[in-house]
Amino acid sequence: MFDSTTVAVTNADKTFLSIRNDIVEGVIPAGAKLSEQELSTRYSVSRAVVREAINRLEANHLIERKANVGAKVVTLSPEGLSELYQIRESLEGMAARLAARNMSDDEINDLSGLLTKHFDKVKTGERYYQEAGDLDFHYRIIVGSKNKQLISLLSNGIYHLVRMYRVQLGMAGPRVTTAYDEHKHIVLAISQRDEELAEILMRRHIEYSRRNIASKLSTVNPTGA
Repeated sequence: MFDSTTVAVTNADKTFLSIRNDIVEGVIPAGAKLSEQELSTRYSVSRAVVREAINRLEANHLIERKANVGAKVVTLSPEGLSELYQIRESLEGMAARLAARNMSDDEINDLSGLLTKHFDKVKTGERYYQEAGDLDFHYRIIVGSKNKQLISLLSNGIYHLVRMYRVQLGMAGPRVTTAYDEHKHIVLAISQRDEELAEILMRRHIEYSRRNIASKLSTVNPTGA
């Protein structure tokens, strides 16, 4: 399943997780060309370790390879956002529906508790930043679906690419408060075991998020290039 909660026992694991985190948070910019030599110096590891990390990052959809260019961080684009969020809306909507059916009462209470902790950040005007894994509201619902294939598709497939858009473009400004309110209504629907409403609210929430990020992308990159 999701690997950021797995203890990093090797240099290769640690390097992979470090580079992945730096890409998601924009420390290594979107669209940046990756040099094995520069990364090996930066993370104090061999080029072989960096090469392995790049291969794993490509599987996470964070790295792409182009002829005569080599490996580079994916570019955040309106087209990429639209395609990614169409998939996300459908699959996470399904996850919310299944979570309303399959999450235990204790899991729902834990999810509500997580949201209460998030509110402490929202009310102080901080960026609505959610760490990966169990500290991420969306991840909890994905796991709560109890559908192994769906969990794999979302958490091993597009999860970190989604986080890249969310972290770099979607967690500040007025959207913070409205996103938090949408999360509350999703949890309420799940707690009431209203499968249809949970799916509708999740799909609507993701569409609102897509519009917010698309607006910011158009400001950062008005030509769409």
